Amino acid sequence: MPYHINDHLRSVNFPPISEVKEWLAARPEEGPELIDLCQAVPDYAPAPELINHLKVLLDEPTTSRYTPDEGLPEVRRAVCDRYKRRYAAKMEPNQLCLTAGASQAFWLAIMTLCHAGDEVILQAPCYFDHPMALESLRIKPVFAPFDEERKGLPDPAVINRLITPRTRAILLVTPSNPTGASIPPALLTELYLLARKHRIALVLDETYADFVASQPHELFTIPDWHSTLVQIMSFGKTYALTGYRAGLLAASDEMIRQALKIQDSMVVCQPRITQMALKYGVENLDDWVDANRLLMDFRHSLFVHAFTQPGNHFRLVASGSFFAWVRHPFSRLTGRQAAKKMLDEAGILCLGGEVFGPGLEGYLRLALGNISKEIIPEAARRFRSIPI
Repeated sequence: MPYHINDHLRSVNFPPISEVKEWLAARPEEGPELIDLCQAVPDYAPAPELINHLKVLLDEPTTSRYTPDEGLPEVRRAVCDRYKRRYAAKMEPNQLCLTAGASQAFWLAIMTLCHAGDEVILQAPCYFDHPMALESLRIKPVFAPFDEERKGLPDPAVINRLITPRTRAILLVTPSNPTGASIPPALLTELYLLARKHRIALVLDETYADFVASQPHELFTIPDWHSTLVQIMSFGKTYALTGYRAGLLAASDEMIRQALKIQDSMVVCQPRITQMALKYGVENLDDWVDANRLLMDFRHSLFVHAFTQPGNHFRLVASGSFFAWVRHPFSRLTGRQAAKKMLDEAGILCLGGEVFGPGLEGYLRLALGNISKEIIPEAARRFRSIPI
């Protein structure tokens, strides 16, 4: 190759979903019918009324144009109104930046908060994109170890011991990807106070928060929440718009102002059509969102019941509406090897535990977003029947 590629990137993990999709492409056609537990994508379509609304907008020339970098004022106001309903939030539009998905919101947050050589504390198991991004930016991920008895929930005492002069943020995902477990509101408040005490940010990725029945936490009711809290949000799962890249960064107005320097040079703005979809959703689809939350709760209950029947050598450690975190029984295999075995022998597509943090080779992540109630019993049967 005549040009140079950044050698540092060679040490960063390859995207794990892309890796298992490569396995899938090489899979013999005569294998068992595929059950995809790999990626957390809702299998239901967006609300019909939302689609009809967007069809009309496509005829308007302005729909194809740029918006302000941070997003249209009326869209950010509508999002603030929704946050008031959902979180009782004290939030203003200038504390929001609409982004191309939660992943881009995360890049904005980390690049605004950190220099190369700084540290960010993550709770293992963590969402694999987060350490990949940190390592790409030469920011050190510091992992709070996984405690199976706590189902991976963070322990403030453990996190406190990991804080150093180089720490810039505590990064948490709730509900967790990959375990599905939600951090209780009281524990989040304790972690917020810990971060504030050390004058570091609490970065909270709440991509799946709309699949929690009650108010997820009370942090947005704190008058100066933005002095410590930085929220990353996605509405892709909320409104079944994963391909629209409907993300958001919530933070202080000063942090948003600085983040716009990166936003402008990265994507300029969230696509206008996405903003129009988001505005319609937050203004009209609360009941639709609640109905899909109940659907996912029902599927999760069915899965837990079927998976925990006698005879299954895989052990359910933690779970929630979109994910299950299980210990696999193959003592001589890594998580990647166990996942490959599940694909080859059982037609189950999933991810190995080590992509979610160090020392997690004994686990698998199962994504439940695109598995219907009709398929759940068969999926559980395949786990029980695979030779050990």
